[in-house]
Amino acid sequence: MFRTVIPLKATMRRRLLTGAVAATSVLTVPTVTSVSTSAQQAGRQPAEQATIASSARGFGAETGLVLNFIKPDKTADFEAVVAKLKEALSTSANPVRKQQAASWRVYKSPDPAASGSALYVFIVDPVVKGADYSVSAILAEAFSSAELSALYKQYTDAYGQGQNFVNLSLVSDFGK
Repeated sequence: MFRTVIPLKATMRRRLLTGAVAATSVLTVPTVTSVSTSAQQAGRQPAEQATIASSARGFGAETGLVLNFIKPDKTADFEAVVAKLKEALSTSANPVRKQQAASWRVYKSPDPAASGSALYVFIVDPVVKGADYSVSAILAEAFSSAELSALYKQYTDAYGQGQNFVNLSLVSDFGK
């Protein structure tokens, strides 16, 4: 599986986000160009998968944020994939995946994004250093090729405007 990364125009970034988030906006559209190649990775060892995976996605800060812009009529499909993602993380024998599950939260905004998309936010705090947060890679480790193919389609078809990955560093904690 490959990802297409398209920088957002400055005007679009301002409409979608404000402040530091806008300055780091990148539209990431997960596209499936070869499901069979990704599905074949599911049977490989984790170290071999990491070498092969071209869509690895990590965070370089202590906290990570992912803004997911989902088509309003595809929210149930997206949430079904999120449930499979949770299952893959929680049932993994890999201790890194267990750590990821412990610090990964998913929220849905009650308000639509500027484009009318439903906004889902992944908050990862703390980030597991060096871990791959690519949803496709996590799913590929846990599910059969037949199920994986259906999940990829469901996942990619749900996106309206893609994703924005944001690295966050704490500036001030008002509770301390």
